[in-house]
Amino acid sequence: MKPTLLVLAAGMGSRYGGVKQIDSVGKNGECLLDFAAYDAKKCGFGKIVYIIRKDIEKDFRERLFDRVARNFNAEYVFQTPTALLNEEEQQTAAKAERKKPWGTIHAVLCAKEAIHEPFAVINADDYYGRAAFETLGNYLSSIDNDCTEHAMVGYILGNTMSRNGSVSRGVASTEGGYLKSIVENTKIYYTGEHFEGNEIISELDGKNISMTGKETVSMNLFGFSPKAFERFEKYWDNFKATKLSDPKAEALLPVAASDIIKNGEGRIKVFTSDESWFGMTYPEDKQVVKDEIAKKIASGYYPEKLWDK
Repeated sequence: MKPTLLVLAAGMGSRYGGVKQIDSVGKNGECLLDFAAYDAKKCGFGKIVYIIRKDIEKDFRERLFDRVARNFNAEYVFQTPTALLNEEEQQTAAKAERKKPWGTIHAVLCAKEAIHEPFAVINADDYYGRAAFETLGNYLSSIDNDCTEHAMVGYILGNTMSRNGSVSRGVASTEGGYLKSIVENTKIYYTGEHFEGNEIISELDGKNISMTGKETVSMNLFGFSPKAFERFEKYWDNFKATKLSDPKAEALLPVAASDIIKNGEGRIKVFTSDESWFGMTYPEDKQVVKDEIAKKIASGYYPEKLWDK
């Protein structure tokens, strides 16, 4: 059974200032997601499912989807602020003047009906590297739909930092190769006026915490069997019961994944990647991404033209 790649591409891009999911970074107009699709197909994934907003559908098809779909089994689903809410819940959310969807767990659940096999989850604006897709592809191909042993590819914090501003990372604690917990650190940055320092600080619970840079962090690169949806739905139900009146609350995938462990419903095997991350968080990141992609093309890692048609 070939696994599915689920791509979280409905973000608002508030720090980036645009629809970064479909911004061109390749020599032939490719987006960062073209390279993820290429790597996933090469590493044994059988299908790719994108989660997008309705307002970007036309541009999404023109700039990315139609091209990928000519070369790979691909589909997309929508994430909207009212999805998975009943009428009463929608009214509660409306009073809070919610302007955006409800986070990554909400996105994953919006795609549930399109997934019938073990699946990996990635962010649309992060570059993960082919080795990570190969690792997860191999693992997910070996499990069945009722498996309670899920997986995560973690990265070294120092390999995932930006010199253009703070980043949000889930800092993972592991034991015996399995995840113990993930703590969301929503503001991690290099010191210095222009983030040029070498010390890494995390602002957490009102304190400035010094980081070594060697911590294992989650980049939302998880692998699950469909069994995980049972916990995700319980997490979502609890979130709706307590957070719909908060205009900024988000139902987060790493938190729900941790709940699988806390509730004794399974384990999450942790693989670690030594690859250096790059991604599209800030406008200044675009040139960095273009340069990194160009280097990989020049080295033969990617062909000059990614797709044949």
